[in-house]
Amino acid sequence: MLLKYLGKFQYLSIAALMLIANPIKADWFALNMTRGITDISNEVFELHMLIFWICVAIGVVVFAVMFYSMYAHTKKKNPVAATFHENTKVEIAWTIIPFLILIAMAIPASKTLVKIYDDEAGDVNIQVTGYQWKWQYNYLEDDISFFANLSTDADEIYNLVPKGENYLQEVDEMVLIPVGKKVRFLITANDVIHSWWMPDFAIKQDAIPGFVNTAWTKVDVPGIYRGKCTELCGKNHGFMPIVVKAVEQDEYDQWVSQKKDVAMKLAELTTKEWTTQELVDRGEDVYALNCVACHQTNGEGIQGIFPGLAGSDIALNDKEKHIEILMEGVQGAAMNSFSYLSEVELAAVITYTRQAWGNAENGDGEIVIPKDIVDYKQPKI
Repeated sequence: MLLKYLGKFQYLSIAALMLIANPIKADWFALNMTRGITDISNEVFELHMLIFWICVAIGVVVFAVMFYSMYAHTKKKNPVAATFHENTKVEIAWTIIPFLILIAMAIPASKTLVKIYDDEAGDVNIQVTGYQWKWQYNYLEDDISFFANLSTDADEIYNLVPKGENYLQEVDEMVLIPVGKKVRFLITANDVIHSWWMPDFAIKQDAIPGFVNTAWTKVDVPGIYRGKCTELCGKNHGFMPIVVKAVEQDEYDQWVSQKKDVAMKLAELTTKEWTTQELVDRGEDVYALNCVACHQTNGEGIQGIFPGLAGSDIALNDKEKHIEILMEGVQGAAMNSFSYLSEVELAAVITYTRQAWGNAENGDGEIVIPKDIVDYKQPKI
């Protein structure tokens, strides 16, 4: 039996040596912490390596003493057991030396942590809000707000086509930041705990409802950097990536101007005369981004978990209640408020669900226009 286990150990040892000797099969550098592209991320990496090698040195010393003791003090070499007791000098040494090692580790770590937790306002300040399952970004100085949703094709997810290079790490709208400027992120959540993780910036902060964590970065190299949510936040946890694009100041200013123009045009749409088909076409896209995960493409929902909208009495006959549910959510249920959507998006998605899946033929067929949402938001007297 012993020979059998020794044989297995021998094969495992040979396999491990083959992996070590073959860099193609084992990319050991990929197992280490990401160095990142900012000064802080490089400082964190260097601190990590310093602590790592200190731990390696401690391990070498401890195991060397242990193996030496096992070898030098066997029963064969020392048939009579020693009778000595404590050694005061040794005990003082193994108390003071670890203390000094900890101090040597704590000093550089504290300096780095002080820099990481610098909470002063940045040149650009972005509020990051986690939702199930997307991120909202609100640029506080410029009054710009948008959602970043996963844009990976569903056929890739369900293995109907080959997976792309950035599988599950691509979004419909990237976060733009200017290079060479301090960017502060104010991170929170709307529903459950999420976690905003950007390894290239050495940022990982929990997004907690009702609480704001802060982080900052200063990127000097233009490029696209990718991260993800690292807190298990529900069934689509793996489908809420983070993509940040660092650009030169001129390009950033142009982007800000374009976003403001889009917001102004969207505000003007609340006074537009909408046709049913226009609302349905726009609402179908809003539904696909925000509602389909729970209520399904066919509007049938998930039995026992998420109610269906096809044939729903509210979707058929109660327009006011339908607006209220999307604006306020449903207390004690998984239905959160969608009041963060624009008036046009809310009106469109409600109209779409009231027209789709035969609801228009079986119900009152009433549509919701953006002004209905504007009126709902007015203070009640």
